[in-house]
Amino acid sequence: MDAQKLKHRRQVRRSGRVRNKVQGTSDRPRLSVFRSSKHIYAQLIDDMAGVTLAAASTAGKAGKYGGNVKAATEVGKKLAEAAKAKGIALVAFDRGHYRYHGRVKALADAAREGGLQF
Repeated sequence: MDAQKLKHRRQVRRSGRVRNKVQGTSDRPRLSVFRSSKHIYAQLIDDMAGVTLAAASTAGKAGKYGGNVKAATEVGKKLAEAAKAKGIALVAFDRGHYRYHGRVKALADAAREGGLQF
């Protein structure tokens, strides 16, 4: 088996361990984070209904680079504003297979500053 398949298999296993403990409901949605090399995405998901309640990302901005801590902080603030507009205060944080540091931690801290509790 090549290295890429092994890496992906380990990532799926790690994210599965996180998802076993974290589930989104309508009153406490799951804050899911996806991090690529150029962008960062975050969304609030109600797993019971299977719908996305709010989302924010760095993608779609003309010429903006979203692969740094500053951009992740902006996404966290934007997501917190969108959640407040929909009356959401409590969330369950789903870091996926990513470590809780760097851009993921910056997004989480900014979301907390914006008023989300987790």
